[in-house]
Amino acid sequence: MTTDSEQTHWSVAGLLDLFDARPADDGRFIAETGIAAEDERQVVEGTQVLAQVIVAVAKRFPEKSVRSAHAVFARAVVVGPPVEFDIDVVAEGRSTATAVVSVTQGGRRAITVTTLLDVPSDDVIRHHLPRPEVAAPADANDGAMPMAGRELRLVDVVDVNSPDEVGPPELYAWLHYDPIPARDDLAKALIAYFTGHLGISTTMRAHEGIGTAQSHLTVSTAPMTLSVSFHEPVSWTGWLLYTHESTQVGAGMSYVRGAVHTEEGELIASFAQDALIRPLRTTDTAIKTEARL
Repeated sequence: MTTDSEQTHWSVAGLLDLFDARPADDGRFIAETGIAAEDERQVVEGTQVLAQVIVAVAKRFPEKSVRSAHAVFARAVVVGPPVEFDIDVVAEGRSTATAVVSVTQGGRRAITVTTLLDVPSDDVIRHHLPRPEVAAPADANDGAMPMAGRELRLVDVVDVNSPDEVGPPELYAWLHYDPIPARDDLAKALIAYFTGHLGISTTMRAHEGIGTAQSHLTVSTAPMTLSVSFHEPVSWTGWLLYTHESTQVGAGMSYVRGAVHTEEGELIASFAQDALIRPLRTTDTAIKTEARL
């Protein structure tokens, strides 16, 4: 769940600067965590770190294009000390490269990301999933996640966090960014950043009386994995449509799959998320509620 107060001082331009991980002398990469939220929740979005990893591996393999990244969020990253990326190259050939990135903060490993890069080739065959026929951005509802340079419009949903918003386990979100990055790695980082924002809300939408407004208060929620695949070329103008579909929830975990289309209908990315949805352990006071994963 992302609240108004968490995004008040953020901007797309600031995000792109934050994504731009820089090389360190020892071969690792370093990135900042950003600013604290007004509501004192100090956990960094996992997709922010994923976006930074995408930029770091793109710089490590400058002759190749990031094709996919699979992240496991094992421990929360908090606002404050920078994060460091240790890139373990599994294989590096003429056409493809694979690397496992360990993300650490303060000497503790928090996230691992397996990445695949390649040199795109000519088509042998081609098809793609069509863009869903949903209401246009002008006919959708304000998504109420303010960020300078970003506009979010939700199809058939007024308050995505409300327990009273009941419908099928699917969400369609239109996104408009300004600026749209010209660099391929930053464009992919920006695409990846929003892939985790609405997955849990999508799952909860199908169940009356439960919504992400209750997260960290009466129910424990957290994204645990995020996989994103980029389909060449990654470029767009105007609006992007993020499609979310929750195909299963139970035993404390949910699964959501999704796609990112341009307004013209080109499929540029696909993604999937595993998330934790469990009863809140009210007896666990070791971690402050606002700082829980």
